[in-house]
Amino acid sequence: MDLPLTGHLVHDEETLRAVFADCSDVIFHSFETAGFTPALCVYCFGLCDAERLERQVLTPIQEVGIEAAQVPMASVKTVETSTQAAEAILEGEALLLLEGSNVATTYPLYKAANRSTEEPLAESTVRGARDGFTESLATNLSLIRKRLKTPSLKFRTRTIGERSNTSVTLAYVEGVIDFKLVEEVEKRLDQLRVRDVLESQYIEEDIIDQRHSPFPQMIATERPDVVASNLLEGRFAIFVDGTPFTLIAPVTLFSMLQSPEDYYQYALMSVFLRWLRYSFYVLSLLLPSAYVAITTYHQEMIPTVLLLSIAKAREEIPFPALVEALIMEIAFEALREAGVRLPKQVGSAVSIVGALIIGQAATTAGIVSAPMIIIVAITGIASFMIPRYAASIATRLLRFPVMILAGTLGLTGVMLGIIVIVIHLSSLRSFGTPYLSPLAPTMSKEVKDVWWRPSPWNKTR
Repeated sequence: MDLPLTGHLVHDEETLRAVFADCSDVIFHSFETAGFTPALCVYCFGLCDAERLERQVLTPIQEVGIEAAQVPMASVKTVETSTQAAEAILEGEALLLLEGSNVATTYPLYKAANRSTEEPLAESTVRGARDGFTESLATNLSLIRKRLKTPSLKFRTRTIGERSNTSVTLAYVEGVIDFKLVEEVEKRLDQLRVRDVLESQYIEEDIIDQRHSPFPQMIATERPDVVASNLLEGRFAIFVDGTPFTLIAPVTLFSMLQSPEDYYQYALMSVFLRWLRYSFYVLSLLLPSAYVAITTYHQEMIPTVLLLSIAKAREEIPFPALVEALIMEIAFEALREAGVRLPKQVGSAVSIVGALIIGQAATTAGIVSAPMIIIVAITGIASFMIPRYAASIATRLLRFPVMILAGTLGLTGVMLGIIVIVIHLSSLRSFGTPYLSPLAPTMSKEVKDVWWRPSPWNKTR
């Protein structure tokens, strides 16, 4: 129950002890001030810096008086109810109650237990910033404020979760973003169905437009420069305390295929790498399906010399091309997942050695053919070229149904799969933004950042 503080120290202590029953990490320290006034200090061990509390608050108050606390007055707050007091204690603040005062004082003496900023391993670049987000919300917000030194950068913080009480901050640049978008995302945050939030994915899954789509509708990033650039483009960001992954929306398919390094190097090289990335994104989805369809139903499309070579490699294979492709793709996905879950010291070695041994052994045993090994290897390399891990998951999932269509209907099945995917992408929205924009619908002034990378002074939208 949310009870007001009474000013009777014994009664208030009983109220707080009832709130924190069986919480051994919450410390109740009774003492007297220099004026012999009974006082009570309550703090959470591990969240509050006990050494600073003793040096800056308790010792000065006991020797001189309440006014001698060595904490900046601007950061000191007051609370009037047991709920406010409990929230302050669980945030890492020290709570001070005095006999005869129905208002308690809180001192922000948070204990620094966060790792230092370092470059995100999953989003490394050759050129660009080397700092990354941490699990501290205050640190993450300061990294953005350092890059965008303008009062137009707005932060709106709220608490979400019945028991987690997680701080969630909505960031945007006023005057750049459409304010209707800000109102929409705040409405969705207020209507969250999750009871507790431990990671940004809890929020992402509940506020996106279509929850059952394999394509990501928000970008999750650990890079402050990526967040800052997207804020300047009229998007919003959601920071969640306790995780380094920040959510960005609205997004499109093409923003998923762009790398931060596209804007850190010469335009000609950026255009080449961007088109290479687009090409291999399509290959990662369709290459195994096209191979299965052509070798099974459309052999006349293959040059004679190459067809004879493929036929010779497959003459002792007991499985059709579809089963062969499914075996290798599933094995490759299993090796990739094993490499991710294993410790870093052995994960990469297991992935590489496992792929070499299994591929060589399967070819020698006559289970799969050498051309199929090459196709699966090229497909795997193509999926690694996608900058966003969530975007590559979509192609990995859709690859299997398209392969089944190719193995049953040939190239007609491949085209049917492409049509279904394009229809889905055309209907997909990210906070009201069409997923295939600026191509569908066509936006002539914005499409230049899809086909090539415009110069910074020429990029007005």
